Amino acid sequence: MHLFQTATPVPQSPAEPAADDAALGLLPVWKLSHLYPARDAPEFKADMERATVLSKEFEAKWKGKLAAATGKTGAEGLGQALADFEVLEDLLGKIGSFAGLTYFSDTSSPENGKFYGDVQSKLTDLSAHLLFFALELNRIDDGVIDACLDNDPQAAHYGPWIIDLRKDKPFQLDDKLEQLFLEKSMTSAAAFNRLFDETMSELRFEVDGKKLPLEITLNMLQERDETLRAKAAKALSETFQQNIRVFTLITNTLAKDKEIADRWRGFEDIADSRHLANRVEREVVDALAAAVREAYPRLSHRYYKMKAKWLGMDQMNFWDRNAPLPETPNALISWNAARETVLSAYAGFAPEMAQIAGRFFDEEWIDAPVRPGKAPGAFAHPTVPSAHPYVLVNYLGKPRDVMTLAHELGHGVHQVLAGGQGALMCQTPLTLAETASVFGEMLTFRALLDKTKDSKERKAMLAQKVEDMINTVVRQIAFYEFERKLHTARKEGELTAEQIGELWLSIQSESLGPAIRIFEGYESWWTYIPHFIHSPFYVYAYAFGDCLVNSLYAVYQQADPGFQEKYFELLKAGGTKHHSELLKPFGLDATDPSFWSKGLSMIEGLIDELEALDKA
Repeated sequence: MHLFQTATPVPQSPAEPAADDAALGLLPVWKLSHLYPARDAPEFKADMERATVLSKEFEAKWKGKLAAATGKTGAEGLGQALADFEVLEDLLGKIGSFAGLTYFSDTSSPENGKFYGDVQSKLTDLSAHLLFFALELNRIDDGVIDACLDNDPQAAHYGPWIIDLRKDKPFQLDDKLEQLFLEKSMTSAAAFNRLFDETMSELRFEVDGKKLPLEITLNMLQERDETLRAKAAKALSETFQQNIRVFTLITNTLAKDKEIADRWRGFEDIADSRHLANRVEREVVDALAAAVREAYPRLSHRYYKMKAKWLGMDQMNFWDRNAPLPETPNALISWNAARETVLSAYAGFAPEMAQIAGRFFDEEWIDAPVRPGKAPGAFAHPTVPSAHPYVLVNYLGKPRDVMTLAHELGHGVHQVLAGGQGALMCQTPLTLAETASVFGEMLTFRALLDKTKDSKERKAMLAQKVEDMINTVVRQIAFYEFERKLHTARKEGELTAEQIGELWLSIQSESLGPAIRIFEGYESWWTYIPHFIHSPFYVYAYAFGDCLVNSLYAVYQQADPGFQEKYFELLKAGGTKHHSELLKPFGLDATDPSFWSKGLSMIEGLIDELEALDKA
């Protein structure tokens, strides 16, 4: 899911301590100067002016002339129009990436907020000059487009993008309405997204007299001390409840905004617009969700019952869900150790993968410290092919932080490799965008597990991996089901915080099972999930990616000849191929109902191994 800074970590406020700095070592801060030296740099202003000129020139040159351009080649042909459009996409993307990364470096800074808002507004204005391009292209007959792609090699290069674009054709509105939707987005969805981000970054949670930001408080749910976990959970519940009216308003507004857009565009199902964006069929997602729901008793219910016994409880409290086992090593993992762990695991799979990931460390593409105002969580931002990706993590030295680093670097490697497709075709649909990240996690986990001979440490590692997979698959499908219920109910009228809380609890109880005791206060924990706000129905992509990678990894373990080469081809494809085409070389088919069962069986197998270790 950022501010021009030097490589020196920003110190923590005394009221907001992070993990022991000495134990973690020096944590890197990204260098956004690779994009632009500063907010007010002449280079940034020059690119803004260039983008303004080029956008207006593009509109003047090509608007109303694309149909005629399909019969020409060279400077007047459609291929040249596409090349010009790609240049603009890269330039605007670079400007927007710099503003976004600056903002997420410190969302509490009024200067960053104003800069981000001003840039977003300007880019929206410029995009209005380019809006005609996709709309006009989609009004041209398929036969004419096909003939153009056959006769113009330059246009044929962009064939996958054009074919993909035409999938949006049934849901297009007329030009004026599309422009209205675009321009109004700044005062509707974008505004409420920003309100969510800034509200969340300002929240503080009081534990033992200290007021802590979200990331550090959530991290306490992984502490050994049950009392501390309970205090953190209470602080989270109290602060979420104190701000429940704001989050309820944001959620209601964005759900209604989406319903209006979907209705005007003619989408049948509340998640169909996400499926279209992901280039995945509704039936495939429905099959995934059904397979995971059916597996709840064999996965989360079974595992949490085992874990409750290991912790000496009949039932775990909801704040104990991610508590470490007694066997879990307590030492913090330094940044250098985390780096070595991930890069060596990547190198064991393919040296090229480790070389690409190593650049993120060597060339200061990572922002790692926890600090006030910084965006919580973690993400990899692809920026644009003419630049390079950036990774944000909030590193506190826990084993899960190492896995998060492996996950985000997987995204980063994917983004670097897909960048060769250019600005129009490098973006990977979300269902495949999680492939490299989850695969990177799996490589790191397996490398560590293979080195672990102590049975107690092995049990702790297996348990943590199972929990991570449950969080990725079971929890994310539960989130998807919650969103489905929420958006369906919102069609009947505005929802109160109590109604949303009831929907949340019903879904959580079903997915977590009887071994988890849910107390009063948990009904407000839907408030902090950013995906519900920024990307409705995004969450199933995590489960899709995890099950897909489980199947991919099984192929890899079978020593499939040429696996690494085929895997890199998958990543390099970016958005140029459908998931069915990309998975075919591995003998995998996501439309096959048994595909998801195979992916889920790997999680079940790890639980079997844990159970065997427990009996040994």
